[in-house]
Amino acid sequence: MERTERYVRDVMTPGVAAVRPDASLVEAAQLMRAEDIGGVIVTGGGQVLGVLTDRDITLRAVADGADPLTVSAQSVCTPDPVVVAPDDAVSEAVGLMRAHAVRRLPVVEDGRPVGMVCIGDLSAERGGWDGR
Repeated sequence: MERTERYVRDVMTPGVAAVRPDASLVEAAQLMRAEDIGGVIVTGGGQVLGVLTDRDITLRAVADGADPLTVSAQSVCTPDPVVVAPDDAVSEAVGLMRAHAVRRLPVVEDGRPVGMVCIGDLSAERGGWDGR
C-alpha cells in the first residue's frame, strides 16, 4: 500500500502563542501556563526572532539567579530558530528536528508565524517517533 506524504499544515498546532522581545520571563511563563504549552515564539514586527521554552527560562535564567520579572524573553530565547513552512513535508520537519536537536519548530508562511509543530505532533503522525 502506498503512503501519501503528509504536510506540516496537517499536523501543526495552528495559531501562535507569542511574546514581544521585551516581555518578561514571568509574562512568557504565564502565557505558557494559560495555554498549557512548553514554548512560545518571540516575535517583533510580525517576524520570528526566537523560541522561548520553559527549559530556557529554567536553565538560562532561574538557575543563574536572574530575576524573571526583569529579564527579557529575547535575552533568554534561542535566537533565529530553524523554521518550517505549512507546505513542507512532515519528513522534512522530522529531519530538521533530528539535525538540530530541537523539539519544536515555528511554522512560518510569507515571513510570518502561523503555528508550531512539536515533537508530539510528529510522534502521533509517525507512529511513536520520539526524536532520537
